[in-house]
Amino acid sequence: MSYQSDMPHPLTCKGRVSLVGAGPGDPGLLTLRGREALAAADVVVYDRLANPRLLTHAREQCERIYVGKQPGDRTWRQSQINSLLIERARAGQIVCRLKGGDPFVYGRGGEEAVALAEAGVPFEVVPGVTSAVAVPAYAGIPVTYRGLCSALGVIAGHSDPDGPEAELRYAELARGLDTLVFLMGVENLPQIVQGLLAGGRDPETPIALVRWGTWSAQETLVGTLKSIVDQVQTAGFGAPAVTVVGDVVRLREKIRWWDVRPLSGRRVLVTRSREQASELSRLLEEAGAEPIELPLIRLEPIEDGPLPERLDQYDWVLFASANAVACFWRRLSRSQRDWRSLGAARIGAVGPATARALAEHHLQPDFVPEQYEAAALIAEFPGPIPGSRILLPRAAEAPPALPEGLRAAGANVDIVPVYRNVIDGREGADLPRWIKVGQLDAITFTSSSTVRHFHELWPGLDLGACILACIGPATAATACELGLPVSVVAEQHTAEGLVEALKAVFSR
Repeated sequence: MSYQSDMPHPLTCKGRVSLVGAGPGDPGLLTLRGREALAAADVVVYDRLANPRLLTHAREQCERIYVGKQPGDRTWRQSQINSLLIERARAGQIVCRLKGGDPFVYGRGGEEAVALAEAGVPFEVVPGVTSAVAVPAYAGIPVTYRGLCSALGVIAGHSDPDGPEAELRYAELARGLDTLVFLMGVENLPQIVQGLLAGGRDPETPIALVRWGTWSAQETLVGTLKSIVDQVQTAGFGAPAVTVVGDVVRLREKIRWWDVRPLSGRRVLVTRSREQASELSRLLEEAGAEPIELPLIRLEPIEDGPLPERLDQYDWVLFASANAVACFWRRLSRSQRDWRSLGAARIGAVGPATARALAEHHLQPDFVPEQYEAAALIAEFPGPIPGSRILLPRAAEAPPALPEGLRAAGANVDIVPVYRNVIDGREGADLPRWIKVGQLDAITFTSSSTVRHFHELWPGLDLGACILACIGPATAATACELGLPVSVVAEQHTAEGLVEALKAVFSR
């Protein structure tokens, strides 16, 4: 079929559209080309099944338009979405159409491509990882397997609400294909099962429904064609789900991997600043949890404060955080100086994250203590402390334990505040409701500032069964002073240590 005869020349349209497959949910399954398209977009038009976290790849000023359609909700019809894409591209905008799974696998991306072609709008198609393959894989079900499956079918499990209903040829499906994958078929499951049985499929054929596949909330229900309808009704198992029929389902018992990780199914609140949240979120995801990022602090570099004129007079410069490294360098650069200004001063990094931040500036710390609290640092300090001149670039609100301890040991300590932790609860309106209905399993605090800001925003909040986890004893002490019930304190005072502590408590 060709639309060339009526198609305006694409060069008459200044904008363009990228039809991007978002994958089935796990943000890590977005393709590199998809990420590039998001980063270049002026506007993102996204679906219900496209993970909202993918929008972080778009520029801050990029417009975001949600056109998700849920069962029974026809707010956005396909024709309206087509018109929106054409209108924005003709206005000269770069449009990213972000669609769950793959645009051309029951994603109606073909219809959007035809509409764009007929309108003369330049477009590209960025294939995505289809849920038909990825979701079973995350449930430990390979859709093909030597000796079990030589023919695979991917079938739409629901009828098209905008067109005539097509009757599936169940007899052919039942006898002609080894593995059947039904997309969006939960509501029609009784009809699907009845059709396959009537078509000759064995009632003992294994079947699995995977809900929210590749998301941290993924759930899998396994049964047989004979039992699955009753199981779904008893469990209240609803959409969105992918249904897999065939002997390959039996392999799940041996190779399931996604839902057996130590924090699988757990939802954990990450309260640290947006700039720092990514590492902790990544570690939580690797352990199976769903990180919910809610920054309670925002870092503001202190631009106007002076630095000591003679930085080479110090024996040591101690950095207590990666933020201190970045903001100190910023202040140093603004004063037309660089690291050479430190002369022969030795450099200390309180923790591996701070050491990595120094390494980004090609600096190797002379001292990284094994323990990251003030008393342990002073006990491990290399060389004599009495008489040493020590510079501490740090947060304006940092606790006094470290400088007071060093001074008590005989050091001359100068503190240089290079950034402030500013309260930031703009995204937390839903937090009390999440806790009340049990949608959060744990809240993490990585500094005393996050604890204080949490208490200021929600004083007296009942945490119920929610675990409260602190990165170290100083943070835990602040929480206890404010009456917050601390459940977990990491033995190693790092993001890695905090995740290990959560694994231990949830394993019990």
